[in-house]
Amino acid sequence: MGSRAGGRRTGPKCIAIVGPFASGKTTLLEAILARTGAIPRQNPVSSGNTVSDHSPEARAHAMSVEASVATIDFMGESLTFVDCPGSVEFAFEADAVLAASDIAVVVAEADEKKIPALQLIMRKLDDLGVPRILFLNKIDKTAAGVRDTLKMLQPASSAPLLLRQIPLRKDGAVIGSIDLALERAYIWREFAESEIAEIPGDEKAREIEARFSMLETLADHDDLLMEQLLEEKEPPRDEVFDDLSADLRDGSVTPVLIGTAEKGNGVMRLLKTIRHDAPDVEATRKRLGAPDTSAAVVQVMKTIHTAHGGKLSVSRILSGTVADGSELWLSASETAKVSGIYRMLGKDQAKLTTAKAGDTVALGKLDAVKTGQTLTSAKGGMKPLVALEPPQPVYAFSLRPKERKDEVKMSAAIQRLAEEDPSLSLRHNQDSGETVLSGHGEMHLRVTVERLEGKNQIPIEVHPPAVPYRETIRKSATQRGRHKKQSGGHGQFGDVVIDIKPLPRGSGFKFTDTITGGVVPKQYIQSVETGVREYLKSGPLGFPVVDIAVNLSDGSYHAVDSSDMAFQMAARVGMKEGMAQCSPVLLEPIMKVEIATPSETTPKITALVPQRRGQILGFDARPGWPGWDVVEATMPQSEIGDLIIELRSATAGVASYKATFDHMAELTGRLADQVMSASAGKAA
Repeated sequence: MGSRAGGRRTGPKCIAIVGPFASGKTTLLEAILARTGAIPRQNPVSSGNTVSDHSPEARAHAMSVEASVATIDFMGESLTFVDCPGSVEFAFEADAVLAASDIAVVVAEADEKKIPALQLIMRKLDDLGVPRILFLNKIDKTAAGVRDTLKMLQPASSAPLLLRQIPLRKDGAVIGSIDLALERAYIWREFAESEIAEIPGDEKAREIEARFSMLETLADHDDLLMEQLLEEKEPPRDEVFDDLSADLRDGSVTPVLIGTAEKGNGVMRLLKTIRHDAPDVEATRKRLGAPDTSAAVVQVMKTIHTAHGGKLSVSRILSGTVADGSELWLSASETAKVSGIYRMLGKDQAKLTTAKAGDTVALGKLDAVKTGQTLTSAKGGMKPLVALEPPQPVYAFSLRPKERKDEVKMSAAIQRLAEEDPSLSLRHNQDSGETVLSGHGEMHLRVTVERLEGKNQIPIEVHPPAVPYRETIRKSATQRGRHKKQSGGHGQFGDVVIDIKPLPRGSGFKFTDTITGGVVPKQYIQSVETGVREYLKSGPLGFPVVDIAVNLSDGSYHAVDSSDMAFQMAARVGMKEGMAQCSPVLLEPIMKVEIATPSETTPKITALVPQRRGQILGFDARPGWPGWDVVEATMPQSEIGDLIIELRSATAGVASYKATFDHMAELTGRLADQVMSASAGKAA
């Protein structure tokens, strides 16, 4: 014991601040900045003047909607903190940040309702292999004991939650903390450094018990410590610190510190723990599988488009040195030149000439670079270290500018927003002609529209995207279609007999001919098929027709007046008159839906599905997710549009779903009438 951690890791560090919505992440960062002198005073989140809340959207909704970067100097070392949004709708923002961070500070509170959200965050850290410290915030407002709180939170963490501090109470109120590693008490002072004190006599027994519990957990990974505990020997303090550092870095434990960020309490102990115990960029480089090279390796964590400075790529320098003007390889054939290096403090930037391994900086004017890319000064580039995979979108609407002249401007603005937020998805719906924007919730897309209207000055109209209804037929019919028109010169003549019949669901469209004797010349048979296909784009109910077979069985032609266009028109006439006899019926898309939800809310979800005309197929435990279920169901696509809003309302904001097309089903009665009426209104 005593050398497992290999000593303190010096050099610049990058720390991601994560946690459930409204747990106090932005408040904690503000407290850190104030205590280290980076800002003159700590501003409350309600003021809208915190370093993280520099966007009008964040201020308007009183929540972080994008990652905010702040670099500080603490005890001679550079620490960069990245405050990540807590809402699940903006969670993807953290993925590229966490991948390149040395450690995460998970801000949590004693709120049982937020445990599923905490579990989502802890699972992400597990997947990425990121060490973490849990900062138990709002400790002054917690009625439960801290160890009872940890028992409540433990199911959210795969690694043991290791209590490093316990609250120091007086007259029922928390006035400070007792550090179990240092065996020292700290009396908190609001927005000021704590006062070091001896552990009060009436707290000593509680401290000894809690410290022994901490050492027992550490002994699970240190045989010598286990022997010392069994022999009732007091382990040397420096060896205890070594175990704490080693177990944090390899993810064996999640140390828990306590405090109240709103008053700046517990912040200094957190900073010192990060400084002493956190791994450095070398460990992060190994975790990402980066090559051991002297060349510069740069991992892009975030993209920002500024009003006056252009595009900035917030990046972690994993190795080597990057100078202003450096050329970096994006791929085997593409390079980009750095035009400006900046140290970040929220929206403020300080220009630098170089950045070295470990630094987190913004690189200017890398126009072709995207979030998540890996850049290098080595000729030919290198394979990406991070694979960003946005979750499937769960909410969408179609949008268009209120003024047609803004269409090109809107398209360019959305592309910039998608660079800043790769979880946004934009597509053009060929059937409806709509521009459809997809994302991870109503607030996610609302913020996007607010940015379009505010930052880019483009008034936008939004509405639910069109559902791809189809129609088919129930009966067969045979119909003659004739197109005859005589005017000066050549006339127009086309005459066909077509057989129309339904096909099994999912068969699509089939065209055949049984023409004999040349009653319809071969060169016009293709024209008949073209006319039929053109008609099927909008059947008698106003929607594309599917699952239908059409056979050309007879007809006639005129040696002079027949033409390609005449037979196309004859086919359309035959289809229009024949389809009316075939009992047309509306079809709606049915989706297969998999809903991930905490087990305690599964009954709410299974009750919700039938209310949306869905059918429960079953539910089971979610593999690898203790306390979660997956509910499988089928549901009409028209009912899924705002499903995520209701799911998250029922599950404290954490449920999600995946939907894939399953089949088409008949829609009749009042609902079908409403669909056709709405379609007719749009056409008018």
